[in-house]
Amino acid sequence: MVWLVPFFHTARNRRHVSATPLPFPRRSTCRKMPRGSKHPGVTSHCFLSLLMLKSCWLLGSAANAALRPSAAAADSQQPLQEFGHSIRLDGDVILGGLFPVHARGERGVPCGELKKEKGIHRLEAMLFAIDLINKDPELLPNVTLGVRILDTCSRDTYALEQSLTFVQALIERDGSDVRCANGEAPIFAKPDKVVAVIGASASSVSIMVANILRLFKIPQVSYASTAPELSDNTRYDFFSRVVPPDSYQAQAMLDIVTAMGWNYVSTLASEGNYGESGVEAFVQISRDSGGVCIAQSLKIPREPRPGEFDKIVLRLLETPNARAVIMFTNEDDIRRILDAAKRNNLTGHFLWVGSDSWGSKISPVVQQEQVAEGAVTILPKRASVDAFDRYFRSRSLSNNRRNVWFAEFWEENFFCKLGMHGKRPGSPKKCTGLEKVGRDSTYEQEGKVQFVMDAVYAMAHGLHHMHRELCAGYPGLCPRMANIDGKELLAHVRAVAFNGSAGTPVTFNENGDAPGRYDIFQYQINNRSTAGYKVIGHWTNQLHLEMESLQWTTGDTSLPASVCSLPCRTGERKKVVKGVPCCWHCERCEGYHFQASEFTCELCPYEKKPDHNRTSCQAIPIIKLEWHSPWALLPVFISVLGIIATTFVVATFVRYNDTPIVRASGREMSYVLLTGIFLCYIITFPMIAAPDVAVCSFRRIFLGLGMCFSNAALLTKTNRIHRIFEQGKKAVTAPRFISPASQLAITFSLISVQLLGVLVWFAADPPHTFVDYGEQRTQDPGNARGVLKCDISDLSLICSLGYSILLMVTCTVYAIKTRGVPETFNEAKPIGFTMYTTCIIWLAFIPIFFGTAQSAERMYVQTATLTVSLSLSASVSLGMLYMPKVYVIIFHPEQNVPKRKRSFKAIVTAATMTSKLSHLAAERPNGEVKTELCEGVEASVPPTKTTYVSYTNHAM
Repeated sequence: MVWLVPFFHTARNRRHVSATPLPFPRRSTCRKMPRGSKHPGVTSHCFLSLLMLKSCWLLGSAANAALRPSAAAADSQQPLQEFGHSIRLDGDVILGGLFPVHARGERGVPCGELKKEKGIHRLEAMLFAIDLINKDPELLPNVTLGVRILDTCSRDTYALEQSLTFVQALIERDGSDVRCANGEAPIFAKPDKVVAVIGASASSVSIMVANILRLFKIPQVSYASTAPELSDNTRYDFFSRVVPPDSYQAQAMLDIVTAMGWNYVSTLASEGNYGESGVEAFVQISRDSGGVCIAQSLKIPREPRPGEFDKIVLRLLETPNARAVIMFTNEDDIRRILDAAKRNNLTGHFLWVGSDSWGSKISPVVQQEQVAEGAVTILPKRASVDAFDRYFRSRSLSNNRRNVWFAEFWEENFFCKLGMHGKRPGSPKKCTGLEKVGRDSTYEQEGKVQFVMDAVYAMAHGLHHMHRELCAGYPGLCPRMANIDGKELLAHVRAVAFNGSAGTPVTFNENGDAPGRYDIFQYQINNRSTAGYKVIGHWTNQLHLEMESLQWTTGDTSLPASVCSLPCRTGERKKVVKGVPCCWHCERCEGYHFQASEFTCELCPYEKKPDHNRTSCQAIPIIKLEWHSPWALLPVFISVLGIIATTFVVATFVRYNDTPIVRASGREMSYVLLTGIFLCYIITFPMIAAPDVAVCSFRRIFLGLGMCFSNAALLTKTNRIHRIFEQGKKAVTAPRFISPASQLAITFSLISVQLLGVLVWFAADPPHTFVDYGEQRTQDPGNARGVLKCDISDLSLICSLGYSILLMVTCTVYAIKTRGVPETFNEAKPIGFTMYTTCIIWLAFIPIFFGTAQSAERMYVQTATLTVSLSLSASVSLGMLYMPKVYVIIFHPEQNVPKRKRSFKAIVTAATMTSKLSHLAAERPNGEVKTELCEGVEASVPPTKTTYVSYTNHAM
């Protein structure tokens, strides 16, 4: 019997290697059984047709094949000619392997150029680990591991086609309805039974393959797939990985962005599960944390058109403030994005933050060092495996024939050509076979080598535990492990715990994920123009970043910004743009508002104002009218002069108390009037003094009392004159209540009304002080002041002065009525002039006082106006009523002598005649007036000598 291999060798045109066709042919030439024959089993007609056709084709050449010695018989470890598209090593237990040996092809070609690091390094790491395990007497003793390694060409659909090889042995064959052309039954080749698969690299490939492997219960351990979607144990229950999922990676990248102070970033993903799920995890975590906003989320198509990367870079530039770009892209896309940024003169603009697909790889940044400078990348925590370095450097064309792609690697690595059929037809240099890795070419261990070895060892430890449980004491595989149960093997793999190839612990959680441990790198160019990756921190559940190690452009350690809006200055709040919480407009807290939080301004309490930075409130300064203020100096000066003058007048009157002029002035009423004048002057001092309870009490009492004294005395005098002369027109008898005692009684009766009002005011509202913060509450809080005041409102002031003003108006009316009385006989005219002037003063006071109610200088203006008005009123009374008398008393004492007394009738008659003559004088020409004046006087009054006469000379 000849064992046949169930594969075509139909050549597919490919750039560097020949691709393997789909194991299921599209068309079969085998003849189908007549109608009514037995229906096929589980396997599809198409799959069986391929196998039948292959068997029939080989049947004709069976004899020749039997006569020729097998080329593979000499060395069981050498790959058979039929497996030129894959690596096959025989063993008791076969492990599958999926590696991106080639890049994705372009323009419809499945595979592209060779990937030396991600492909060959990783592939050799699996072979190296298999060798170590097979030599280890403690691990799987007497059990040999074999491999079946396939190339995914970095494409998920192509990897799916290749991975069907792993499940062939598990498919039930039924060829009862298939016959070869000569009528013979087909001969089936025996495929390798793959018990587990190591891989794949890209998450999109792992997801595609995992969906097939789980159907046949084949465990899968990936060394590089990090998509969060693969953590779903309900969909990918046979999938495990020795690298942490991107959910950890996304959290680590978010922590890096936050530590940099960046809150406005763009994301860039390669189309597929790895890129899209990684970005989705980052976006979700950033949304949950609320500290980072996504400006744009762009995706690179699987098959990018020419110019696609230039368009992507220009789209990223549409949000220039989002300089940071979070990249979940494959290695090829990273290189092409950097190249597009370089072409568009955007070197130094973008701040790249790369996922583990970038890591610390050299290939994406070759010849693009300047545009990649400053890139922060992340890579699962790893260490270089020194034993692998020694192993790989020792590989050559002669000792590594089991790797069918090693010759192609040799040409790529040493830039030479192997014979006429080499893959580099344009290379002028021929390979000698004596080249040495690391000596004649650069070599650096690829970052995932450790994880490839850990994945192989994890599977080996799982098989070892399973063997120890099922085949205790049995050398080699026992019958119970002849058909390994994938579900049972998965349980053992998930339970392993050992130190990996780099000394780091290897474990799995319930979802088959490895714990999150990352190293953080930055691509830096030092002063000697040497570029390289530098470790700047690590992440193990939380970020540990060495900020002092960061460098963005050569020698520059200042942290660049990637924010939508610059931070607001002190005293400004953020007005967030709707839907974009990281973008805002800064608005200053105006007026009396302070910055209560990052987003709000609040009004300070009424007695406070915002401080200089508007971050808190401080007490508003309290002021009062100071003695040294110009608004106080003038009233005090006038008041002091008035007090001195009043005191001088009082002293003069006391000194000359019994002289005719003092007596004629009405001594008792004069002293009352002078007391009122004195009080009008003295009120200036409590009005300017610092308010307290005592000062406020004095203000209430004396504010209207001085005017009340003065106006009550003057009103009593003018009323007395008016009644005397009105009575004289009717009869010669004197009117009642014109004696000094009566006058005093009337005056104090009027004053008592004012005092009674003050007492009621005291009882209803006891005096107290308060601070008026509204009077000088300016628009600029810096100028705001609180004014210490007595509790005397404008209404209280009007009420307090209103009674005195009423007395003043009444007195003015009487002064007008007695204006015709001759000046020779009484004080009516001086009193009239006094009242007219006083009315003018207070008429001017009202608009000045109340017109400045809204002024910032209100306290000063109103206090000065009130005190000066009181002092001027007193000065008018003092000057018009008493200064002439004092002048006569002091400078003309000869006029201050006793005169003869006249009867009341004579006084009234003389006054009446004088009044009539005054009217006639106003109505006639000058000559006639003089004649009538003389005649009138001669007819009515006997000729006498003119003397100083006063009604007070008459004995009442």
